[in-house]
Amino acid sequence: MATPSMQSQVEKYLDDRRRLGFVLQTNGAYLMSFARFVDRIGHTGPLTSEVILAWAQRDSAYTTPSIWARRLINIRRFLKQCAQMDGKSEVPETDVFGRLPGRPTPHVYTEAEVVELLAAARRLPPVGTLRPATYEAFFGLLAATGLRLSEALRLKCADVDLTEGLLTVRQSKWGKSRLVPLHPTVTQAMAQYLTLRQRLSSASDDHFFVSRAGTAIGRRTVETVFGRLRTEMGWVARGSHPAPRIHDLRHSFICRRVMLWHKQGADIENAMLALSTYVGHVAVSYTYWYLTGVPELMAVAGQRFELFSSDAREVSHA
Repeated sequence: MATPSMQSQVEKYLDDRRRLGFVLQTNGAYLMSFARFVDRIGHTGPLTSEVILAWAQRDSAYTTPSIWARRLINIRRFLKQCAQMDGKSEVPETDVFGRLPGRPTPHVYTEAEVVELLAAARRLPPVGTLRPATYEAFFGLLAATGLRLSEALRLKCADVDLTEGLLTVRQSKWGKSRLVPLHPTVTQAMAQYLTLRQRLSSASDDHFFVSRAGTAIGRRTVETVFGRLRTEMGWVARGSHPAPRIHDLRHSFICRRVMLWHKQGADIENAMLALSTYVGHVAVSYTYWYLTGVPELMAVAGQRFELFSSDAREVSHA
């Protein structure tokens, strides 16, 4: 009986996992790359560390140990299953390429920077067309809700309920749909954009955000526009990345929301559970991962800790 190809084994693994509700978009891409590599070199039988590390280090002249480690991490669950099934496949340790890289620090936008971004979008040419209104509304929605870029791009007109002030985000990163309540000011801004969209565009496309031609705007186009605006404003990154990113608006939303809750004296533990649901995380640990120790947040957290310590001392002396 012929040994099944690695690609067919990976496809079955992904199919089984996805039937359980896992999306595996990123992991799936890494696994299919691994499977094609293994089949291409003609390897059969149990997987060896030599083969696995050769795949992870491919194109080594243009990649780094951190990239090799990321590749390995994304296929480890599959490797462990192979080892359990055949009792012979090897699973390299995660630190085989050295110390794993830490979490890159995002650029957490100030309120002034968000205002500056929206003003720059409003000045986009051609003046008087739908284009500046589209990008002002688009970046404003990301900043005000923490939506993922892909979620905002996929929004359809039917997903935007301006009467109730609700967005329906369908089939997001983890294959889940959710309702996202909007602040009244955001609802008003989206209504103004929709009015312009109807007046300035003969769009037949049912996507909410469309180009002057009436077609859905794409990720590459949005990133190009953002890059030009960023250069125009002369922004300098405060995080680990070479320049501020669109995704940093999501980090900023989460950080600023928690900072406001600290100022208001909210029950942070319960509030984080609500925030995790709002931004579409499957576990609250993912939401905590987004928090960054910006000076404003640390100052507010420090003040609350001082109050807690003071109350504790009073109780102990009572």
